Amino acid sequence: MAAPIAKGWCWAWRHRGFILKRKPRCFCFRLEFLSTVSGGSGLLSSLNKRGIIKDAFPDSAAQVELPRLLESAPQTVYCGFDPTADSLHVGNLLAIIGLLHFRNAGHNAIAVIGGATAQIGDPSGKTTEREKLPSDVVEDNTRGIRESLQRIFTNHELYYSGSEHGLGTFTVLNNASWYRGWDVVSFLSDVGRHFRMGTLLSRHSVQSRLNSPEGMSLTEFSYQLFQAYDFHHLNQNHDCRIQLGGTDQLGNLMSGHEYIHKVTGQEVYGLTTPLVTSTTGDKLGKTGGNAVWLNQDRTSPFELYQYFLRQPDSAVEKYLKLFTFIPLAEVDQVIDLQRQDPGKRPAQKRLAAEVTKLVHGKEGLESAKRCTRALFHSSLQALQQMSDSELQVLFREAPFSELLLEPGTTVLEACRRVQAVPDGARGYRMVTEGGVWINHSRADNPDQVLIPGQHILANGLTLLRVGKKNFYIVRWLNL
Repeated sequence: MAAPIAKGWCWAWRHRGFILKRKPRCFCFRLEFLSTVSGGSGLLSSLNKRGIIKDAFPDSAAQVELPRLLESAPQTVYCGFDPTADSLHVGNLLAIIGLLHFRNAGHNAIAVIGGATAQIGDPSGKTTEREKLPSDVVEDNTRGIRESLQRIFTNHELYYSGSEHGLGTFTVLNNASWYRGWDVVSFLSDVGRHFRMGTLLSRHSVQSRLNSPEGMSLTEFSYQLFQAYDFHHLNQNHDCRIQLGGTDQLGNLMSGHEYIHKVTGQEVYGLTTPLVTSTTGDKLGKTGGNAVWLNQDRTSPFELYQYFLRQPDSAVEKYLKLFTFIPLAEVDQVIDLQRQDPGKRPAQKRLAAEVTKLVHGKEGLESAKRCTRALFHSSLQALQQMSDSELQVLFREAPFSELLLEPGTTVLEACRRVQAVPDGARGYRMVTEGGVWINHSRADNPDQVLIPGQHILANGLTLLRVGKKNFYIVRWLNL
């Protein structure tokens, strides 16, 4: 007869035999967590009502300990971001917003950029091992992510804070700074001895990779040790007792909790945010190839604005709660307006405006609206206010030319100089047949001399369109 199994463990089938596997402690109280927290009035209750918190652990966290801790004094919460690209993306935004809510409630927020862990590679949610990044690329990526985080936190403080508790502190750290003094022997001797293989192997991220055709390298397998030590380092040096991460980070969060509890005896807590997916159910991020970036040199304010403006009615209420700081009562009012006149898309417009202002500030939002009016509403005023860079973003594939304006230059000559129409009779016919537009107005007289204010905007630009999709941008140099 098999021996009895200790509480908290279960038998699991693995290849040709059984292994002992620890039950994840957080899942068993998911429903209790939601019902307990949603009835309260504190920070966790607010985050739960907005859908920002998905799970918490250990078992007693939601019922008693964590709410009591958050109400007792300002706490420190952290979230990690590996610099595997030079910008964060919309898939990271919900974790950032979680940190902002904690800071707005008077708690201290730490964003850890994984300068060390990026070179190891997190296997969570990955089907293959991440390609090793050169150290100089990691440094460049770290700078880009630091700038993105600081910009978003500054915008939140400027436009959305208004907290009666007073804002907590915000700190950006790089975990490479605390691994420089470690060698591999010391790390394994001091840290590795506190981890058990059965527990590490039971993690979902590890199991899915071990059972895949490619398998899993020792480097990737060790990632959870490093993330656990990150939590321990922050706990000891910054009195951090709460870690925030996406649901795909659950195993890593649990490793940190167990390591700290073993080494210090202190209770720490983990909170997860739901993963943001596309309309097809795919995780938004670099791996899926569908990333919407938070740095404007990757995704412009206009493109970010349009991404949220295009969200379907079925998702917009959820996204208003997740990605904005609009009070829930006001979200209900916006959704009521949406139901009354869905064609005007008031909910999508509010969502797009709020997210763009948080990520890119008021200037970024105004740029996005200007580009939207110029492209979709044929606004001549918006077109005149646009900068060269906005035009090039808006008409990304359009050739950009700088020309000297010669006296008497005609519509046909301007088109030919930028090679928008061919030489000869065919180009002439393209104009007379109405195939050419200048600054959103049809220009069907090839011999018409260009008129400032009509064909040449006050900012010295001309937008040519031939056919439906072929744009050309001209800057006149000698006005």
